[in-house]
Amino acid sequence: MRLLLAALIATAAVPAIAQAPAGLPGAPNKALVTAGTYAVDPAHTQVTWTLNHMGFSMLSGQFGAQGGTLTIDPAKPAATKLDVTFAIDQLSVTAEPFSHHLKSKDFFDVATYPTARFVSTGVVANSTSARITGNLTIKNVTKPVTIDATFVGAGTNPMNKKLNFGFRGTATIKRSDFGLGYATPIVADDVKLDINAAFTAQ
Repeated sequence: MRLLLAALIATAAVPAIAQAPAGLPGAPNKALVTAGTYAVDPAHTQVTWTLNHMGFSMLSGQFGAQGGTLTIDPAKPAATKLDVTFAIDQLSVTAEPFSHHLKSKDFFDVATYPTARFVSTGVVANSTSARITGNLTIKNVTKPVTIDATFVGAGTNPMNKKLNFGFRGTATIKRSDFGLGYATPIVADDVKLDINAAFTAQ
């Protein structure tokens, strides 16, 4: 079970999460996760992207999850399956003009490609961490991506009375691989992805 949880949560080589503060309904106990298919919690799942902007500053924005599932079996961590869709057309940045530009044909062309999708192809677990390999599709371009993940915690959510659990992960991609190379190389091509993923029993 521990291997499974780590595997299913595999998204980015992140250090182990410290113990949760007392009083929280969730705890870093992988044994609380049971075999089954869990739904992505869109309200609490997001990907934050960060890149170097012209050597002047680091620039970040965020995408939220639109939906998806995670299927895991503690006895078979390598069989874990993750499939998540992200609402690119609802991307978040701190300035409206910039948001409009990112949604235009220069970048994501959200009128044509409103979502992105990650589908796992393999999971390798190691204690409380895991490495998830999969295919990321943006603008109808699919490329392999590796996510290193660390389990955060699990427990019964007092709001919906269902088992919830989550993980943190990281990955790095080249935006030019997905037809997003506008303004390279004066704006960096490498993009770091920081992932917070939450799942709930169906």
